Amino acid sequence: MNVKQAYNSWAHQYDTNDNKTRDIEGIVLRETLANIKFDTCLEIGCGTGKNTEWLITKANHITAVDLSDEMLAKAKAKIVSANVNFVQADITNKWTFADGLYNLVTFSLVLEHIENLEPIFKQLSNTVATGGYIYIGELHPFKQYQGSKARFETENGQQIVTCFNHHFSDFISPAKHFGFEIININEHFDDNDKSAVPRILSVLLRKA
Repeated sequence: MNVKQAYNSWAHQYDTNDNKTRDIEGIVLRETLANIKFDTCLEIGCGTGKNTEWLITKANHITAVDLSDEMLAKAKAKIVSANVNFVQADITNKWTFADGLYNLVTFSLVLEHIENLEPIFKQLSNTVATGGYIYIGELHPFKQYQGSKARFETENGQQIVTCFNHHFSDFISPAKHFGFEIININEHFDDNDKSAVPRILSVLLRKA
């Protein structure tokens, strides 16, 4: 299903349905960024605001971006703050929504929907302040290899969102090419069971 159409349809149940990927990624973001200082944040794929609520406790300004109008409507109803600017945008187009340079840019379960990541990192090189960070939290490549994709149930049956498999190198190679240092790469498991396939891949980068 088309990504925008899918998330518009998913929005009304996104916060309430059973979704381990959503829940674990939210925990991972908080743990990864707990000791990182940032005043300004560009949140890509803010969805219903599940991470925005925490990010705004640390940042003085957030630009929260999502492709889905309906997901953004949920986020706006949940978070009323003059310090958050919600923007509907397609990040595969030019980033006219960026408001200066940011200390932190986050991607939460969004890059799986983008086939070619190199243009994204190119735009990041003009968006992240020197010394600033990039957090990426995505469905782990091993899960993708097994056929896992973003999906949800509707009265018309299961809907599968358009996704693209990404390998570790798809994140690391363009990051290094555009001047980002690799600070940390981690894998996160259901119930911390490391005998199983990891669910979430997290990557923390810094602009040199």
